[in-house]
Amino acid sequence: MVIRPRSRSEVAARRAAFTLLEVLIVVAILVVLAGVSSIYVFRYLDDARIDASRASASTIARAIQAYELRYGVAPESLQSLITPPDGGKPFMEPQGLADPWGRPYQFDASGPHNGGVKPDVWTVHPETGQQIGNWK
Repeated sequence: MVIRPRSRSEVAARRAAFTLLEVLIVVAILVVLAGVSSIYVFRYLDDARIDASRASASTIARAIQAYELRYGVAPESLQSLITPPDGGKPFMEPQGLADPWGRPYQFDASGPHNGGVKPDVWTVHPETGQQIGNWK
């Protein structure tokens, strides 16, 4: 039996592609990285919804105060901000009265959380049950 040394072109042709094991390792690393990063992305999205809820609650509270200035009394419901009693220009757009999870905001015109200075407007986080409102 004669053993011939392999030429460089034969060795290069044999190693011209990745092996299945190498491809599987790269795919496994990518899956782990995607899984770790998705946790942070979903946490960021939840924090963004909470911040949007607080901002919307403050906007609704200002609309309630504007309603009180015009009519002398607080609105009976948040729907009054959309259709004022005199048929005038609405204080809010209808989509502004729903929280980021699609549920309506609640309000208390006496404002116990705000020291009675402005109305309390809040929603409840669907997963944690935490009240998210226009107070500190």
